[in-house]
Amino acid sequence: MIRLLDFCFSLLGLVFAFPFFIIIFIIGLFDTGSPVFRQERVGRNKKPFTLIKFRTMKIDTASVASHLASSASITPFGSFLRKTKLDELPQLWNVLKGEMSLVGPRPGLFNQDELTAARDIHGVYSVRPGITGEGQVNDIDMSTPELLAEIDAKMIRELNLKNYFKFILQTVTGKGSGDRIKGA
Repeated sequence: MIRLLDFCFSLLGLVFAFPFFIIIFIIGLFDTGSPVFRQERVGRNKKPFTLIKFRTMKIDTASVASHLASSASITPFGSFLRKTKLDELPQLWNVLKGEMSLVGPRPGLFNQDELTAARDIHGVYSVRPGITGEGQVNDIDMSTPELLAEIDAKMIRELNLKNYFKFILQTVTGKGSGDRIKGA
């Protein structure tokens, strides 16, 4: 049932958000010259997939978890995108393709060894990663890998339609601040 909801909501989201995609893309061209950010992430069953977002950091920023990146790397427009969570919109494509869910554990990087190990122990890789989830709305990010893995596992155990919609609503209404940035 959740996969069907993911498919329908992501398709509708992509259709209705298309004008915003164009506007953000054009502004992003002036901001960084390359408005779309792609990065290999850890997916379901630890299978790699390419996550798509709007770029919020300078092009030469190292490919590390957000909490390890410098706040000086974030562009002014990128800061706006992060605060409004509009940088996440392109991930609807990842959801439509079945690589992600709207609700699930945020996908980590392959170089986040502590997080990968903790999530392995807690069985987190048995589900699709998500755009939002319990950790995201409660300001628990990848800077605390063991705690995040525990929260992810709890969310997976307790995920039902009510919680699915609760996490989406909390995200849309601005609960949670997203991933921390070093120096921010």
